[in-house]
Amino acid sequence: MIISGGENVYPAEIEDVLLSHPGISDVAVVAMPSARWGESPLAVVVRADPELDEPAVLAHSIGRLAGFKRPKRAVFVDAIPRTPSGKALKRVLREQFPVEAPE
Repeated sequence: MIISGGENVYPAEIEDVLLSHPGISDVAVVAMPSARWGESPLAVVVRADPELDEPAVLAHSIGRLAGFKRPKRAVFVDAIPRTPSGKALKRVLREQFPVEAPE
């Protein structure tokens, strides 16, 4: 769970919305530090469409998620690291992308 501005944000809800984009083949949402909100969602995306860029990913959530739930950034990887049972290794992703949310 991500706590953004005192609100509980569930990564699975964001991941479901982003996976509905035809250019995204896999995604994991993790918390990134935010000076203003404490934490904000970061989308770690595996592209199905090589032309997909960060603005397109972020725009896809507009109208589908409340403002405080929308990812503030998106980064791209070749594959999401997973456990043998298929669960995303979000700890590894947070360490790999220690970015801060734009204000």
